[in-house]
Amino acid sequence: MRAAKHSRRGFTLVEVLAALALMAIVIPVVMRGLQIASLAGSVSQRKALAARIGERLLNESVVNAQWNRGGQSGTEQQGPYEFRWVMRNEVWKPTIQISQDAVTENAIHQVSVDVSFAAQGKSYAVSLSTLVNVQQQ
Repeated sequence: MRAAKHSRRGFTLVEVLAALALMAIVIPVVMRGLQIASLAGSVSQRKALAARIGERLLNESVVNAQWNRGGQSGTEQQGPYEFRWVMRNEVWKPTIQISQDAVTENAIHQVSVDVSFAAQGKSYAVSLSTLVNVQQQ
C-alpha cells in the first residue's frame, strides 16, 4: 500500500484573513490620496483658466482704455465652467519713497481683476493686477 502524500497547496485561513485586513487598511488610504490628487488637478486647471481670463480682461481694458470705468464685473463661460470677475481701478501708492519728479501725483493707477470660481463645492479666486500711466492714455 502506498503512503498518501500530503502536499500543501494554497493558503491557510489565517493568511487569507491577514491579507484581507491589510487590504482593508491600504485601500481607503489609496482612494483618499487619489481623491486629493483629483481635486488638486481640477483646481489647478481651473486656476489656469481663471488666470487666462483675468489676463485677457486686463489686456483688453488697457488697450481699449476702458480701465478707468469704475465697478466693472461680469461672468465668463469656458466650456462647462463659469467664472465671475470684478475689475477695480485704484490710484497706485508706491511702497517705497519715489522722488516727486519721477511720478506726478495720481499719474499711475493700479487696475486689478479678481476671477472667482467654484470647484468641488469650494470657492477659489485668482487676482491679477497691472499698472497704467494715466498721462500716456
